[in-house]
Amino acid sequence: MVLTFKKIGNLHIGFLDMLLIFFPIAFILELTHASGTLIFITSALAIVPLASIMGNATEHLSEKVGAGIGGFLNATFGNAAELIIAIIAIKEGMYHVVKASITGSIIGNILLVLGLSFFAGGLKQKCVKFNATAANLNSTMLILSASSLVVPSVIYTLVGNSSLTKSGIGDMNLKISLAIAIVLFITYILSLVFSLKSHKHLYGVGEGEMEGIEAIESWSTGKSLSVLVAATVGISFMSEFLVKSLETATKSMGMNEVFVGVIVVALVGNAAEHSTAILMARKNKMDVSVAIAIGSSSQVAMFLAPLLVFISYFIGPSPMDLTFTALETISLVFSVLLVNFISSDGETHWMEGVQLVALYIILGIAYFFIF
Repeated sequence: MVLTFKKIGNLHIGFLDMLLIFFPIAFILELTHASGTLIFITSALAIVPLASIMGNATEHLSEKVGAGIGGFLNATFGNAAELIIAIIAIKEGMYHVVKASITGSIIGNILLVLGLSFFAGGLKQKCVKFNATAANLNSTMLILSASSLVVPSVIYTLVGNSSLTKSGIGDMNLKISLAIAIVLFITYILSLVFSLKSHKHLYGVGEGEMEGIEAIESWSTGKSLSVLVAATVGISFMSEFLVKSLETATKSMGMNEVFVGVIVVALVGNAAEHSTAILMARKNKMDVSVAIAIGSSSQVAMFLAPLLVFISYFIGPSPMDLTFTALETISLVFSVLLVNFISSDGETHWMEGVQLVALYIILGIAYFFIF
């Protein structure tokens, strides 16, 4: 995500560390060809602390290289767990799972995480205020990116009844998706320049926001890189186990793969970041929470999604387009519009948090039963 402050994931790393026990367990289950359901569950749980460790290593490394490169590192590794899972799924040709995880990441951040943050912060104060300018800039970027992701789906629906063959429609959508991916990627790079250099004062966290955040001992560059590489390798193994056991696990647990992509994979990949946003809201640091939730969703739509399209041309069985299902399209549109409306005034309360979470639950129910 585009941020100019530290996420301070270390505040809750102790709890997440305990989940590392599932890393060797997942390996043992995989080597002994155990139940696919058990492998899926243990590998998913193991990814959560590894993602948190990766985030911490990135933050320490950012301290050494400066704000500009540090912002790029945050953008690259902020959703690294999801990226790795998606890459493994692309290699397996499971594009529906990849697209579902993109949708799930966006709506999960702006509905569930932001909703829980508003609720947690609103319990302590009747009216919680945050930087409306930064929130509006982020939500506007989110509307742009979500609209771009919806365009290929709309075109596919409109042209689907024309004289074009299905193959023709598919080729056209691939070209449209690639062009949109390039535009989004360039816009995202420019947004980094905007938020980290030319207009960084609009995104900065004031002194009041940073008070009370405990200082942490800085890691050396060597240690940061070593931990980052180790966590990345660990997530790669766990992601491969998770994707390969996905089909078996979904059947045994009575869930469909789209629901798992939208809800489960998105939650696993962003669990550490989610807990940070809620923790900051409880400490009345709502600017931090809003930036994490909305900024992360923008990053997924404008950086992660285009990157996955590019990657599919090299490692996938075929190129991936950006055509989403009707429910995914509706989910993106409704979620982005609701968040934009709620965040426009720069203040919130716990009931608005309830409304956001309610929409997330409603969409989750729809994904569970429709597919």
